Amino acid sequence: MATIKGGHKLQQYLAKLAAKLDQPGTLRVGWLENATAPNGDNLGLRAFRLEFGTSKMPPRPFFRNMIAAKAKEWPAALALNLKQTDYNVKLTLERAGEGIKGQLKESIIDLWAPPLAPSTVKRKGFEKPLIEHGDMLNAVAWEVNMGGKVTLSAAGPGAASLASAAKVAVKPKP
Repeated sequence: MATIKGGHKLQQYLAKLAAKLDQPGTLRVGWLENATAPNGDNLGLRAFRLEFGTSKMPPRPFFRNMIAAKAKEWPAALALNLKQTDYNVKLTLERAGEGIKGQLKESIIDLWAPPLAPSTVKRKGFEKPLIEHGDMLNAVAWEVNMGGKVTLSAAGPGAASLASAAKVAVKPKP
């Protein structure tokens, strides 16, 4: 019968790796509590109404579209980031949060259908859905919670610059 000797260093490495990965953490991306527009509107509620529609407005599913298009990429991205950060769970979740935040903003910018009502275009002065002043787009954020220690994403570009970009955005041709 063969005898295997050694493996002590492998056991030490695996124990160290398991300790790093045994850190509970959560990632939230979207409009966090107390995200408000300059006029006091709750931006999470505004995003919800835009996503699912109201009795006077059709749904514009930017968040669900982003999840459907991008969620399949997230496990591989998390695995890669874990390796790149030497299995630092907090840093991996922060990087994932930044990536998903960017994907969500891109989804808001890319959504053009259904078109706005003519009265809304007249009031806003441009036809881009989901963006009026840029405050909702600017407020997309992430939060990482590692056992009660919370890290928040940095603020994005100013809302005014985003609204200016929306006014000159050209609707893609079908």
